[in-house]
Amino acid sequence: MMHDWNEYQQQLLATIGEMAKISPDTVSGYGSLSKAGAKTGHLDAKTRELIALAVAVTRQCDGGITIHTDAAVKHGATREEVMEALGVAIAVNAGAALVYSARVMDAYSAKTEP
Repeated sequence: MMHDWNEYQQQLLATIGEMAKISPDTVSGYGSLSKAGAKTGHLDAKTRELIALAVAVTRQCDGGITIHTDAAVKHGATREEVMEALGVAIAVNAGAALVYSARVMDAYSAKTEP
């Protein structure tokens, strides 16, 4: 399914705005976490957005994809930089699948060995 990412971002922000009316502490708490992550002095904004994109892919979060792609573009991320960050996400997720596959084999051994 192809998203209209610009329309989706606007829809998402509007829905979150409505959620904030119902549960302001929840949404403002998220906002505080988000602001805290942006206040570091060690990573630039573009790098943080590239990390956020890799995490959004790992968590399969369309909201994170649209918001952080927009921010990455605004902070000057190139298509190649975005792809490099996504390559890290792909590799780490494959590594996680490998590690958890080893856990399955350990569990299998525990269940089948006397």
